[in-house]
Amino acid sequence: MQNHYHYLPVFAEWVLAFPFLAALIVYTGALFISRRKGRKWPVFRTFLWLTGIVLCLISVAGPLARLAHADFRIHMVGHLSLGMLGPLLLTLGAPVKLLLRSLSVHQAKRLTRILRSWLLGFLSNPAVTATLNIGGLWVLYTTDLFTIMHESPLLHIFVHLHIFLAGYLFTVSLIYVEPIPHRTSYLYRSTILVLALAAHGILSKHIYAWPPEGVPKVEAEVGGMLMYYGGDAVDLIMIIILCCHWYHDTKPRETVNGGVLAPET
Repeated sequence: MQNHYHYLPVFAEWVLAFPFLAALIVYTGALFISRRKGRKWPVFRTFLWLTGIVLCLISVAGPLARLAHADFRIHMVGHLSLGMLGPLLLTLGAPVKLLLRSLSVHQAKRLTRILRSWLLGFLSNPAVTATLNIGGLWVLYTTDLFTIMHESPLLHIFVHLHIFLAGYLFTVSLIYVEPIPHRTSYLYRSTILVLALAAHGILSKHIYAWPPEGVPKVEAEVGGMLMYYGGDAVDLIMIIILCCHWYHDTKPRETVNGGVLAPET
């Protein structure tokens, strides 16, 4: 495998790390402004956001990223961190909601108009995000793209940005933590999630049986198992969150002395 790989250029690491460092600065600034306005922000959301940023950063820059460039097993750990667990934690950190709280009314309205645009409506459709996310992985691991990616720094950057953005959009489109204008039904999202989970599992088994070009069989087997079980673990968390939201929004209303009370929020 290493005969097909080149070293990971430092500039590629910095290019990939920059968006996450910038996001960290913006989130911290929004948190400071929100607190200065007297608006409290849950500590657990900040913790989840920071953890997600760290996972994404170590996946694209530093020792883990360099090892992943030469070992498929480490690469798969990075894939799970950058494309699944990291995006999930960042989603639960609710960055857009925090940003809206920190902006002025005029600025918040402008951001809201952007969120309501047809483009974001298209990109927040679960069928579209699932295709970009899982479909992209099939292309990466079943074609020559995986080998070429390790020979071209620019392609390496593009692929890793795609893995993160597709994973983040997929998560945001299924779990409504943020104020998303273009919403779909729970049944629709659940169906897409189950289909995506199945496609992800089938791909992991394909990798186990038919390794990407240049990947030793032993590494492919371990990587395939990591992808299968690690992906299921993250998907299970998403399923639990989605089901909890679904139950909360559809549970029967409580009655007191013949009157009707709205469900607790």
